[in-house]
Amino acid sequence: MQEVIVIGGGVIGLTSAWWLLEAGYGVTLLERNAVGSAASLRNGGQLSYRYVAPLADEGVPLKALQWLFEENGPLRFRPEADLRQWRWLTRFLVNCNAGANSKTTARLLELGELSRRAMAELEVFLPLYEFAWRDAGKMVVYRSKKAFNAAAAAKPGAEEAREVLSPAECVAREPALAAALPVLAGGIFNRGEAVADCHAFCVALAARLAAHPRFQGVVNGEARRFITDMGKVIGLDTSAGMLGADHYVLAAGIQSRSLAASAGIYLPLYPLKGYSLTAPIRPTDCAPEISVTDVERKVLYARIGDSLRVAAMVDMVGEDTSIDARRIAGLTRQVRETMPHGADYSRITPWAGLRPATPGSAPIIGATHYPNLWLNVGQGPLGFTFACGSAKLLAGCMKGGAPPFAMDGLTLR
Repeated sequence: MQEVIVIGGGVIGLTSAWWLLEAGYGVTLLERNAVGSAASLRNGGQLSYRYVAPLADEGVPLKALQWLFEENGPLRFRPEADLRQWRWLTRFLVNCNAGANSKTTARLLELGELSRRAMAELEVFLPLYEFAWRDAGKMVVYRSKKAFNAAAAAKPGAEEAREVLSPAECVAREPALAAALPVLAGGIFNRGEAVADCHAFCVALAARLAAHPRFQGVVNGEARRFITDMGKVIGLDTSAGMLGADHYVLAAGIQSRSLAASAGIYLPLYPLKGYSLTAPIRPTDCAPEISVTDVERKVLYARIGDSLRVAAMVDMVGEDTSIDARRIAGLTRQVRETMPHGADYSRITPWAGLRPATPGSAPIIGATHYPNLWLNVGQGPLGFTFACGSAKLLAGCMKGGAPPFAMDGLTLR
């Protein structure tokens, strides 16, 4: 039995560990904190398998300039004396065209569908109720008539189940949007999309890992650098001592960037800082049953258990995980305006996390130039959505099997 060290105990690392165990490997998990305690802790909770639009798109640079001058705009940028930020931005701008966006979207839709099926496979071992999974459907609402008309005119995929709705129909389908009716141009409802508690998923999956006969355990420590020799990784230097295995899987979020650099590998990742707030739902509240994405404001709403989760914003401020009180205050004002009776906003729990994204919004999965070092990184804000599919792809690559679809755009170039 070949041994694998998976570096990272978030949703990507945990799912990677599971699918590798099922593929016949012995697995050790390395995590510096508690499982699911970083970007997986209080993310948006939406499993948006069909709504996978890349951040890089035609017209985004102009929109980004406009957002920078809005007090509560969805984007905030702080220049750094760090070449990695500018290199990422340059490649991001190169990807901001319709052709690149179309190719990436097609690949992400395939990964999304694989992830949906893989999550269903996992249900055999991990009951959905353990992480508050609900097949809620997803409503994407538009404030701009131009944006709504363009989205409504787009041809859906052959199997995509969607409905184009007027503003009144949006509110009829989701009464929590009643206060926003005067500013809505319309919406699109997609069946088959889900919501769940990502942190609860991580905790539940970690318990299943611990019970697996091939699982070697969790090492609590911080990875420092790879040790390489003769074209292979021969060890991993950690705060818990030197670790060794036959294979190494890098799934450590934004930390993957510096770890890969220790082996001479450049990963085009940048930490897009996102915010969320979680508020308890009282019996008298009118919380959304459907997950909702407010396109122009880049705000998403998801009912997770007995709480309302609201996630939004992209701050390009480096590896700063602090909670900016102004951003939370601005988000709270927008939420009160859109869904004034959605939850108890006097008891908000704020959160901020780093979402490691590539310039083109597609993750990096599979091999490196080292035959025993593998990658599962760069899922960005869709980490929970793509986790199961990415893990299944990775395990297949490591076993030498043929992927279920072309991997161009999803590998390290």
